[in-house]
Amino acid sequence: MARKFKSMDGNNAAAYVSYAFTEVAGIYPITPSSPMADYVDQWAAQGQKNIFGTPVKVVEMESEAGAAGAVHGSLGAGAITTTYTASQGLLLMIPNMYKIAGEGLPSVFHVSARTVASHALNIFGDHSDVMACRQTGFAMLAEGSVQEVMDLSAVAHLSAIKGRVPFINFFDGFRTSHEIQKVALWDYNDLAELCDMEAVQAFRDHALNPEHPHARGSHENDDTFFQHREACNEAYNALPAVVEDYMNKVNEKLGTSYHLFDYYGADDATRVVICMGSFCETLEEVVDYLNAHGEKVGLVKVRLYRPWSVEHFIAALPKRVEAIAVLDRTKEPGSIGEPLYQDVITSLFEAGITGLKVIGGRYGLGSKDTPPASAFAVFAELAKSNPKREFTIGIVDDVTNLSLEEMEDVPNTADPSTIECKFWGIGGDGTVGANKNSIKIIGPDPLALLCDQG
Repeated sequence: MARKFKSMDGNNAAAYVSYAFTEVAGIYPITPSSPMADYVDQWAAQGQKNIFGTPVKVVEMESEAGAAGAVHGSLGAGAITTTYTASQGLLLMIPNMYKIAGEGLPSVFHVSARTVASHALNIFGDHSDVMACRQTGFAMLAEGSVQEVMDLSAVAHLSAIKGRVPFINFFDGFRTSHEIQKVALWDYNDLAELCDMEAVQAFRDHALNPEHPHARGSHENDDTFFQHREACNEAYNALPAVVEDYMNKVNEKLGTSYHLFDYYGADDATRVVICMGSFCETLEEVVDYLNAHGEKVGLVKVRLYRPWSVEHFIAALPKRVEAIAVLDRTKEPGSIGEPLYQDVITSLFEAGITGLKVIGGRYGLGSKDTPPASAFAVFAELAKSNPKREFTIGIVDDVTNLSLEEMEDVPNTADPSTIECKFWGIGGDGTVGANKNSIKIIGPDPLALLCDQG
């Protein structure tokens, strides 16, 4: 299909797609997710309609905990409901998230992933907030660019409705949420075609209603709770296939190639990095450079993080892989390894794959820069006969000495056609504002701009 293009950031892209599938939005703003709720609020006030033919009803609560409670109640009443949050705001939603997942309610929480305050407050990006939600029962879908947010946010909503499992749809705070790119838009008619309206009706029929009452929120003792808790297994076992099916349908409509795990690099790669989020774009550049210079390396991009599919993960690995580095954008103090690393180790064990070197590293906490030098350092470490089992990149750790040494004179991995410009802010306009305004001018088709201006 022919798609229209528009310059926007990741928050705008997530809001654009979520509005199509949302009947009620329970919101409370928190950096860097606030623009998502703001866009939805503006569009609702203007009377813009979703794919169900109605404007979104926006309810702003007194806290993130209140917003999650409103989402839970709205879902119970039969309205497809969405929220937007990050960091401590997401943590305040966790109690309601257990209930939403436990009751099989099809919500999507769009999260511009942000650091959770520990020894200090940091409002910038990493994955510590979403990783704190792994036990809630929410499925988790990750994107690494603004275009991916536009394309795959729809998969989260469609799969939640069809699979009756709520989703956290997340992307890196600031790095993706506020990065402006010229992206291809969804047409709401196409989103409506993809939506399983029978599943929507089944959800509405399940709503609390005095005309057809049923029990919900009951109390159970030790004689029945365990059995009923295990009853959700089939839904989670079936969900990867649901997500894969919608990714295939998206690929068919858009001409894309999204999968639960996407491999990038040499087919016969011996060294592979596994990662999710925006750092994948940097890794792709380094993979291209190294392969162009005679090396055999690759990257596995994780999209569906929960439920984790061992089968699909193993299928994404190149057959000749000898060494793997798993990159986590979070820190779990005291653990033997961070979450993604442990998932990879378990997957290899389940698949009976032995003899590989597997190491785990942390990167990008609190939006710490991870330039190509960091990616080069990881692949260089993998080439060693005895690499560090646990490492960090992007910092100099002179206390526990876990950091990898990074080159100062790093090759330029950018596409040769890349144009680099320098912008100055004038008067009260800062460099951030100047660059955002500039890209909004440059991004659209210049001829279309002239036509719009008469």
